[in-house]
Order: sequence, then structure tokens, then C-alpha cells
Amino acid sequence: MKLSPREAARYFTRPEPDRTGLLIYGPDAMRVALKRQEVIAALLGPNAEEEMRLTRMMASDLRGDPAALSDAIKARGFFPGPRVVFLEDATDTLADTIAAALADWQADDAQLVVTAKQLTPRSSLRKFFEGHRNAYAVAIYDDPPGRDEIEAMLARAGLTQVDRPAMGELLGLATTLDPGDFRQTVEKLALYKMGDPAPLTPEDVTACAPRSTEADSDALIHVVAEARSGEIGPLLRRLQAQGVTPVSLCINATRHFRALHAAASDPDGPASGINRLRPPVHFKSRDRMVRQAQSWGTRRLEQALSLLIDTDLQLRSSQRAPQMALMERGLIRLAMMGARRG
Repeated sequence: MKLSPREAARYFTRPEPDRTGLLIYGPDAMRVALKRQEVIAALLGPNAEEEMRLTRMMASDLRGDPAALSDAIKARGFFPGPRVVFLEDATDTLADTIAAALADWQADDAQLVVTAKQLTPRSSLRKFFEGHRNAYAVAIYDDPPGRDEIEAMLARAGLTQVDRPAMGELLGLATTLDPGDFRQTVEKLALYKMGDPAPLTPEDVTACAPRSTEADSDALIHVVAEARSGEIGPLLRRLQAQGVTPVSLCINATRHFRALHAAASDPDGPASGINRLRPPVHFKSRDRMVRQAQSWGTRRLEQALSLLIDTDLQLRSSQRAPQMALMERGLIRLAMMGARRG
């Protein structure tokens, strides 16, 4: 059976112990691994490794011994409790082996959890799990975790008191960090708040968020939006030394100016428009971006976006001009455009 993303999010936290198996697949190995880790922990509880109730197998282990999978599923351990056989990096070449191992599965056998890379709709492995009456198939996409997933993650970490602005910060942070970094941030927050009964605040999130080149990149874009052209060069040199590419800068600048355009176009005014943006704007940048949207106005923001699109096309073309020089010129032109009034 196939689980939708919403159904899968619930299932990973409360899996059904009487299911035959579960296939988790997707293009991002880290996201797949985190979901696999979550569901196995929910199925087996603590001490599963020590009690030998979890058997790990690589797909390559079955090439010379396909019967090993069936043997592992049928094996009986010394300790009571549910058991799981985890098969990693499966491919379509193992579809028949997996089908044979699960053909006579019984209620006291181990549940099979299989992970795989991206599988097409014609994949034999995917078709087997989607067509099985007592097994599930779940696709893991590159979408950031939603509110329900973040709340479940916080609850597992013991963070049950979270104010609304802090949740907004976490939702925004989830869109910029990879899943592993985001989970580590939540764990760091749990340690940071240990013994502190006060609700989690945006300041707490900022204190525990990883430091990266994003801060310098944001600082550069704010400088451009505020028409401070003299500060562009030094910031750009620093980002270049950190390995930031011109294309990524252009993408970030375009995202920022699109947000300003959406805010400036809001019928209730820029302040209301900034509050409606998704993902939410960082609380420290909201007033600043409101002022930027008010200063630029809709017409000049449209011109700014047109300039950024042209710059992006030049960066991605086969022209021979140095890309960072092209990006610097575009940012300076933007800042000068912002300095003009009316």
C-alpha cells in the first residue's frame, strides 16, 4: 500500500507492529535515513541493538546468499519483543528476493524495513510494496518538514513549550538547513533549555542555529536593498573567499526582492505583506524589510527583479566575463536604482 506524505508523517511516529514490511525511498539519502531511524526506533523502543532485536543487512549481502534475508526474518532471538530486519540500499534487482522472503511471513516474524534511492513508478520493488496488502511504500521528497513534523521532533526532544514566533523561526530554519543539521539544532535547543521552564523563544532558536555563510549573504543583500553601494565590494570579497558562488548570490537576491515585491503589493500594506510571507521572515529582519519595501515601491521592485533575471541569465550563459564581476556589477546597479527616489 502507498502512504501519502501526511499519512506517512503519522505512521513514522506511531508505526503498526503487525505490518509485514515498509519501503522508504527517495533521492536524498539523509532524509531517507532519518525517517528509517525514526520508524525503527518507534517500532523497537530502546535497547533494541543490545537485545539483538535489530538485524542490519546491506543489499550487497544478498547477492551471493539471497536466502539470508528469509533466514533473518524467520530467526528467533533470545530477548522478547518486536524484531526488525533493516535492508539498506535495495534496488529492483532484489524485488524477487524480497517477495520470496515475505511470501510466507507470519505475525511473529521480524518486520522488514527497506530503504532505496529514487524509484520510478515502473520500479518492480516499488510496485511490490505498493501492491502488498500488509506492507507500505513511502516516498520521501526534498520538501522541508512541516509544522506537524517539527512539533513531533520538539516533543521527542522534550520541548513542549514553544511560543508562536519561535515556531515561525523553526519553520523558516527548516527550509534552509538539511535534515541532519535541523535535527541537531533541535537537540542543541533541548540541551540549551534543560532546566528552563520558560517557553522557547526566537532568541533561543537564534542562539542555537548553526553559523554559516547565510548570515553574510543576507547582510550583503540588505546592503543592496538599502542602497549602500559602498559596502558591497568588501562583503562580496568575504563571501567569495568563503566559496559562495555568484549564482547562489543571485538566487538569494532574487528571493529577497520577490519577497519585497509581494510585501509592497499587499493591499493592506508592506507590514501586513511581510507577515504573510511563507516561509516566515526572521523576526530580526521584519522591520528592516518593511522599510525596504516601502522605500522601493512596486514599480522599482519590478525593475529590480527584471535586472536580477537578466543577471541570472548572463551568469548561466557561456559568456567569458568573470561571473563574480558580473554579479558585483548587477548588485551595484541595484543599489543605485534603490538610491533613486520616485
